[in-house]
Amino acid sequence: MTPALHSSWLEASEEHGFYGGGVAAGFVIRMDGHVIYHAGGDTGLFSDMNLIRELYHPDIAILPIGGRFTMGGPDEALMAAEFVGAGTVIPMHYNTFPPIEQDADRFKKMLERTTDIRVQILSPGETIEI
Repeated sequence: MTPALHSSWLEASEEHGFYGGGVAAGFVIRMDGHVIYHAGGDTGLFSDMNLIRELYHPDIAILPIGGRFTMGGPDEALMAAEFVGAGTVIPMHYNTFPPIEQDADRFKKMLERTTDIRVQILSPGETIEI
């Protein structure tokens, strides 16, 4: 379990308002000789992502690119990808409703043009085998 930067308020009801929903978190998963970093769907960019690279050496990073309720969009996700240093990035938390619409292909082109990191774009429900 790793830090993630996001508020975690849950709505009880209009009458009872909001209450704390716990601390946001990401995860490092090791299996079958691979290390996967799941940043937490709503996390913002934070400099300790550099520590995740140094401590865990992820092969794959799953990063939010939506830009609202998450990192400031693809530009901050590009920086996060470089901080984490995984060879493959899978973008997440985008295009599920209008405020977080993003062009994942643009993100892919930008990251692959400026780094050696590859981007794997998945459609909802699609899987990949590592």
